[in-house]
Amino acid sequence: MPTMSSARRSQWPVWLCWLAMVLDGFDLVVLGTVIPTLIKTGELGFDAVGATFAATISLVGVGLGALFIAPLSDKFGRRKLLIACVASFSLFTIGVAFAPNVAVFSLLRMLAGLGLGACLPAALAYINDYAPAGSAGKSTTRTMTGYHVGAVATALLAIFIVPNWRLMFIIGGVAGLVLLPFLWVKLPESLREVTPVKTGSAEAGSPRAAERKPSESANATTGVEHSTVAKPKTGFRDLLQKPYPMVAVGIGIASFMGLLLVYGLNTWLPQLMAAAGYPVSTGLTLLLVLNLGAVAGLFLAGVLADKHGTKKIVLMWFGLSAVFLAILSVKIQNEFLLNAAVFVTGVFVFSSQVLVYAWVSQLFPPRLRGTALGFAAGVGRLGAIVGPAVTGTLVAANIAYPAGFYVFAAAGILAVAALFVVPHEVKTADTSVPVDH
Repeated sequence: MPTMSSARRSQWPVWLCWLAMVLDGFDLVVLGTVIPTLIKTGELGFDAVGATFAATISLVGVGLGALFIAPLSDKFGRRKLLIACVASFSLFTIGVAFAPNVAVFSLLRMLAGLGLGACLPAALAYINDYAPAGSAGKSTTRTMTGYHVGAVATALLAIFIVPNWRLMFIIGGVAGLVLLPFLWVKLPESLREVTPVKTGSAEAGSPRAAERKPSESANATTGVEHSTVAKPKTGFRDLLQKPYPMVAVGIGIASFMGLLLVYGLNTWLPQLMAAAGYPVSTGLTLLLVLNLGAVAGLFLAGVLADKHGTKKIVLMWFGLSAVFLAILSVKIQNEFLLNAAVFVTGVFVFSSQVLVYAWVSQLFPPRLRGTALGFAAGVGRLGAIVGPAVTGTLVAANIAYPAGFYVFAAAGILAVAALFVVPHEVKTADTSVPVDH
């Protein structure tokens, strides 16, 4: 396979990582599109309890994949893990279509989630290895637009296919299998796969040296070798060693709160609006408006983060998320102002979490990037489980409005507090990583 430096101008890696995020977006909403049919027909023995279990265990699988499989990208390479994750997700997703009962259905969803959970951190780590210096924010946020595009496309697809729920999973799995050969042929090795051997040489790390074939590099006295020769072991234990514990705690809390907001709002916004007295149709429309704001916010946040520093922008984004979520607790009679308020809320809420991923890519050195992103995504998935559960409890207690928006606003404030204590510069034994650049 070509090395990263020889493929620097290619757009294939950008689009392939984006398409991997489209699969993540598919997984986000596909269960929600088929659950009503499964409960209504009772097929496979589904009822409300079974549907809740399947939804929860799916998120558990994604969280475990992010925590324990994503770090393997630091050991075995981004490209290899990304291909393996897409393959496993695709096969298990197709298997869901042929599940004989709720238990097997849920198990296959969890196994598919393991691969998909590692896919996001691996793809983001890869694209940040690949991106030019100083563009981590823009690269991360633009890649994550695939997540929302996949979610919207899946929802639209369901309009034409459901109640044939099995076909939904077959299409999602086949889409992943179609992506696989492109990943294999067109995705170059990450920069993690090629490292300088002698930094003292003028030739080491140069474009000419980096473009050498592995066989040439291995025999050269200077230049590059594949990092498998003396690749340091990495894992979560590295996050417990100085100077990373405080950074990991701050990032973990912020990621938890960020995905609590993302999943809580996507799941319960229509119901919260209905509880406020808005028509049901208005709530569904606002959910679409919220996600349109998310896409716009991703482009804006990435540009500003690269220009002004990721820490400044992520703090501002979470803070403004809290402000606008609190504003939504007040009933807005004017329809235009209501849609505008929800749109702007979407701009800040969804890209806040993605900015956390972008910042992680800058805070940690390349050898720990996959591990750190997996940690952030895995802890965040816990928030994805807690968010809908907490809001659902408020709905059951008939206090969802306005209390639900107060809870969401508080989550934004906690994220600001957690990120505020993260140091501006991470100093290691051999280098220091300024977090705002």
